[in-house]
Order: sequence, then structure tokens, then C-alpha cells
Amino acid sequence: MKKIDWKTCFRVGVSAFVLFLCIHYWPNISGFIGKCFTAAAPVFTGFVMAYIINILMSFYERHFFPNSKKKSVAKSRRPVSLTGAILTVIGVIALVIVLIAPQLVNCIEMLVNQLPGAIEKLIAKLNGLSFVSDELIASLASIDWKSRIGDIAQTLFSGVGDVMNVAVSAVSSIFTGIMAFVIGFIVALYLLMDKDKLGGQCKRVMNSWVPGRFLEKVMHVVCVADDCFRRFIVGQCTEAVILGSLCMVGMLILRLPYAPMVGALIAFTALIPIVGGLIGAGVGAFLILMVSPVKALIFIIFIIVLQQIEGNLIYPKVVGSSMGLPALWVLAAVTVGGGVLGIGGMLIGVPMAAVVYRLIKESLNEKESAVAAQAEQEVVCSEQTE
Repeated sequence: MKKIDWKTCFRVGVSAFVLFLCIHYWPNISGFIGKCFTAAAPVFTGFVMAYIINILMSFYERHFFPNSKKKSVAKSRRPVSLTGAILTVIGVIALVIVLIAPQLVNCIEMLVNQLPGAIEKLIAKLNGLSFVSDELIASLASIDWKSRIGDIAQTLFSGVGDVMNVAVSAVSSIFTGIMAFVIGFIVALYLLMDKDKLGGQCKRVMNSWVPGRFLEKVMHVVCVADDCFRRFIVGQCTEAVILGSLCMVGMLILRLPYAPMVGALIAFTALIPIVGGLIGAGVGAFLILMVSPVKALIFIIFIIVLQQIEGNLIYPKVVGSSMGLPALWVLAAVTVGGGVLGIGGMLIGVPMAAVVYRLIKESLNEKESAVAAQAEQEVVCSEQTE
């Protein structure tokens, strides 16, 4: 029987003591870990921003005088491409805001002004129904709906409770969010400008500390994840632009109101797989309903036809084929991701499912190939024996 040396006993004792401390002081430890994650949130935001901007920056780098051998071009390629990528993102966000914000404000104002009259018409129609009691009609008719709607709007905008406390809390939250965004943006700039140097440093560290066989598996998983997320982002953005453009053009042809706003809204919400376009269509139908119920019905029919074209032609060609993910996996990823992390889970659920699906598929193919090769070898050996 092999004797246990004192080093092994010491390691086991220290591990058991650390495990005891983690269990006994878990509330304090979990709170400390939560504070660390909260403090590091701007850095994580910077990594996400850098990854998204890097897709555009890499595209610009590939097309910025690719055949030129001048040193000035090589030195300016990274800064020029980074500036172009940032300006592109800012331009897209500004375009969406310009198209949506003014008309959305007008729709809300029109909704507030026309809703009392619509309620009065509804009460008048209810009065002609036999199964509605006179007491209910009288109580609804006695309410001053215009003042009530004004009170509700004032309550929504002013908040409940002490106005100063609400204002201070809102300003503090906005300032914290702006600072986190600014820090994340600065982190993203540093990451993008020095991505080659940082990548080389990470490789050196991993080559020194991570075993070779395990490192190969880790790098393969990272490469698969990067490919899936990149394909998803590019395909989803392309599909959203196509869907929003088709929606706006179709609405202009049909002479439906709010065509630019609804088109931009559907393009923005279409970034969420499967359900995003439906969310934008629902909001657009409600806004058009305030203008004309007939036009809202025409819009719903048009959106149903457009969704069929998008689901059967555009999405499979643009996103589905690039991801290589079956429709059932997409639906499951959106459902589970949305239930766990909300909208963010819907966005990252599909590429994560694509990563898992591709890794499982590769593992099964390797095992099946190994089994087939072993079977062929056994057949050859048996033939040689005979």
C-alpha cells in the first residue's frame, strides 16, 4: 500500500478548509462576486462593442487598398477602418432614431387626443347592446375620460411618490449608464487598436499554462463560437435591412401611413430571431389603427404575406444557410434564451445553439468515422487471415 505524504495531506486539508469557508460564508462571497461583476460590467460591455465593431472594421480593412504596399497605407489602415466602422454604427443608430422618434411622438399625441372620443363611441355602441346593464353604461358615461387620461399620462411621466427622489434616482441611473457606456467604448477602442498584440499575448499565456491537447480543444471551440456569432450577426443584420426596406417600399406602394417609421421599427425589431418582426408588426398595426382601421387591416394582410416571403425565402437563404441550424433548434434557442435572459437571451440563444449543434455534429462525425475505419480494418484483417 502506497503511503500518503504530508504534501498530499496538506493539500486535502487546505481544500477542505477553503470549501468549508465557501459554504459557511457563501452569502458574503456571492455578494462580493456580484459586486465584482457589477464593477466589471463596463469592461464586458467594451468587449461586446469591440466584437461587433470589429466585424465592420475587418470588412473595411480587407477593402482599404488591399494591394497597396506603401507603409503609409499600412499604418493608416487600422485607424481609418476603425473610424469608418464607428461612423457606420453611429449613422445607422441616428437614422433609426430620426425615422422613429418624431413620428412616434406624433402618434402618442394623437392617441392621447383621440382616445376619449373613441371611448365615448364605444360606450354608445355598448348602450345599444341588450346584455350590457344600464348601471355599467351610466358609470362609464359619468367618467371624464379626457381628464382621467391626462392624469394617467401625468402619473406615468412624473412617477409615484416624491418627485425629487424619482428625479434624483433617474438622473443617477442615466449618469451611471452613460459612464458605463463611455468606459466600455474606451475599452473597445483599446481592444480594437491593439487586437493583434493582445491576441499574441493571450496565445503566449495559454501556450505556457494550458496543456497542449486541452489547448487545441479550447481553441477549436473558440473558433467555432467566433464563426457562429459572426455569421449570425452579419446574417441577422442583413435580413433586418432587407425586411425593413421591403416593408417600407410595400407600405409606400399601398399608401399606408408611417411607412418610414414602421419600416425602421420592423428592421430594428427583426434583429430578434423569429418573433422580432412580429413585435414590430404589432406596434405598427396599432399605430396605423389610430389613423384608419381599414388601412390597419390592409397592413396586417401585407405583413402576413411579407412574413411568409421572409420566412420561406429570405431568412433561410441569408441566416439559416449560414448558420446551418435546423428550424426546431432556432425556435428552442429563442424560447429558452428569452425565458432565461430576456431579449438578450433571444439574441445570443441562436448562435450559442449553433455552436453546440456544430460541436455535437463534429463529435458524432468523428466517432462514426472512427467506427467505420475500425470496421474496415477488421474486414481487411479477416480477409488476410483467410
